[in-house]
Amino acid sequence: MRIGVVSDTHNNLPNVRRIVELFTQARVERIVHTGDITQAKTLRALAELQTPLAGVFGNNDHGERESLEHTAAELGMELSDPPLELRWAGRRILVVHDPRELEAHLHGHDVALHGHTHERRIDRSTGCLVFNPGECAGHLEGRNAVGVVDLVSLEVEILRF
Repeated sequence: MRIGVVSDTHNNLPNVRRIVELFTQARVERIVHTGDITQAKTLRALAELQTPLAGVFGNNDHGERESLEHTAAELGMELSDPPLELRWAGRRILVVHDPRELEAHLHGHDVALHGHTHERRIDRSTGCLVFNPGECAGHLEGRNAVGVVDLVSLEVEILRF
């Protein structure tokens, strides 16, 4: 199973539309958003993928939380406070927004996903794949990225745009 990982979209709709194209081309089967969605229209744009989406709220989602919750429920998306634990393809996946939340919850997981820093991270030093795809809401072409994680091999692919 290939999952698309996106973080910190910060309501940059042109970039979200590009992310939809990239995840469609990559044929991801699920999407994980690691927070800082910011506005519900971002969820509507991601819904064009017609792929199940799960994720967590980030620190910049609090002002629009009610709208995000309502839209996620309407679209059949799973959004929650971190930490979120998923079990897909026989893997235990931990999802948080802020990487400072990882340490308390990392044990027993195969994959840990986070955002917040806007910096790419691929770390296997704990025996768990810790991944943040990095910046995706910036305005500099070629510096934005999302990621794809293969849950069978635990290999990561970076999709730059």
